[in-house]
Order: sequence, then structure tokens, then C-alpha cells
Amino acid sequence: MILARVGMPGLGWLAPGRDEMGRETQTLTRTGATGHHATSSADPLVGVRSITLRGRHGLVPATVEQVGVGSTVVFLHGLVGLNEHWEEVVRLAEANVRCTLLQVPLLDLRGEDCSIDGVTELTVDFLAQSFDHPVVLVGNSFGGHVALRVALQRPDLVRGLVLAGSSGLIEKSMVSDIQIRPSRAWLERKIGELFFDPARHMRASDIERAHQQLSERGGARAMVRLSRSARRNHLGSRMSGIKAPTLLIWGRQDIVTPPEAAEQFAAMLPNSRLVWFDRCGHVPMMEHPEPFAGELVEFVDSLGPDKPRA
Repeated sequence: MILARVGMPGLGWLAPGRDEMGRETQTLTRTGATGHHATSSADPLVGVRSITLRGRHGLVPATVEQVGVGSTVVFLHGLVGLNEHWEEVVRLAEANVRCTLLQVPLLDLRGEDCSIDGVTELTVDFLAQSFDHPVVLVGNSFGGHVALRVALQRPDLVRGLVLAGSSGLIEKSMVSDIQIRPSRAWLERKIGELFFDPARHMRASDIERAHQQLSERGGARAMVRLSRSARRNHLGSRMSGIKAPTLLIWGRQDIVTPPEAAEQFAAMLPNSRLVWFDRCGHVPMMEHPEPFAGELVEFVDSLGPDKPRA
């Protein structure tokens, strides 16, 4: 179940209610509608809003951003990712596709929600209640792994996949030598490994945010737990069950999910195409946003317009 609070005026009205624990909630509806409203690509843009997802462990706050017109694409970030890491790709693609960015505070998750299974369930819940049609999922790293899991668990929600440096087969974990209360120098080195050219693309704000989150014992434990759960969830034997068309976008110099991971994905996924970006590491959407957006739009166009779920 999604409980939502609108972050922009004029987009609908908020229906008050209470959950089964008696807590007051607000559910996003459109003017003239009641209850939850699943959007279609013809709906007006809804901007930025805060939502609350109901997880196994409790309520999980999340942020949703929407912009653009056309077929629906939903972006899923990695373990230390944010919606803003997709911003340049979205800016370049929004004239051709409707972009929805889901940001879940992964390092704040606790209990059963803090696992690849828990995050997959949160994502399935969001997609099932937010859209009346299957969507294209775009995932980087851990987000790509979640996208694959959603395609396996609920193929009716997914009509295409775009995977960039996805985990699920081969991954060099960031947490192999994780420190509690890590130094900024350690974080700068680890985050720098995500890029081919960290001097150009690494952001000081990401280092500061990671330092703040991982300096708290709960954040560091969440990082370890999420990473280990993903590494244990090897998808090799299940990959042939994914029928959705899949675009693989990979950096030639990715040392986190190395080129052999991309080659294995391409061999195991029955309906896939692999595109290499040279001079590129683990986050191609940040290092090469223009070709990334071009490949994304071409792929989405090849699938045709959105159609209601069967």
C-alpha cells in the first residue's frame, strides 16, 4: 500500500484516513477520484512528491519525481545512489519518454526491508499501485538487480529492462573492507572506484552524504546487509526466465561489475542487446549521459506505446 503526500500544488487532493494501526494517513488522489489512482502516460505531470511505502518492517518514506511525456520509464538507483544521479539522462530524454524516478533511502532500511527481497517487494508495490500499464525499468547496480527481480516476480509489471552495471551475477562489493565511521579518504577512494574519471565526475556532496550515513552504525550495517543479500542472490539459474526485451549499457572500465558480467548477462538473457561505453566505469548514466539517453530513447521507441496490463 502506498500512502502519499503531494509536494506540488494543484495536482489533486489529499484524502485523509487511518491505517490499520490507527495512524492518520493521506492518500494521493486526482480531482474527482477516490482512493489510489494508477497513472497512465496520458496523465499530466505530477512533479515531485513524497510517498510512504508499506514494507515488511514498517513504513518506508520515499521520493518520486516525474517529468516528460510518452512511454513510461522508471529509474532505480544503486546502494549509494540518488534520483539526481539520473538528472542529465532525464533532461535529455524527457521530450520523448515519461521519466519516473523512485528514490528509496536504502541505508535507512531496517529489519526484513533491508534486503534485496525487501527492496524488491517495495518496488513491486510501488509499480503495481502507481501504473495501470507495464513500464520500462532502468536500473544501475543494486537498482538493476532489483529490476531483474521484479521482472522475474511480476513480469506483468515490466515490458522492458535497461541495465547499467547491474549486480546479480558478478560484483565486487563496496563493503569488502567497509569501516564503521569511515574516513573521508576511504570513502573518496571507494566512491572514486565507481568512475573511470573520478576527478571529473565524482561529487563532493556524495562523499559528504555517504560519510554522514556510514558514520552511523545503522547506516553501515544496512550497507553490509543489503550488499551481502544481493551477492547471495545470484540470478544465473533464473536468467532465462526473463522474457522482457533488455538493453545492457556497460562501461568497458567498470571494475565493480566488470565486462565479463555484461557478457554473461548478454548470453543468459534471451532477448538482450549489449552496448559498450568506452572510458566509462560503473555509472555510465553520469559519465556518458548523452549516448545513454540516446540508447534509452531508441530502445523505448522500439517497444511501441504503453498498453494497459492484461
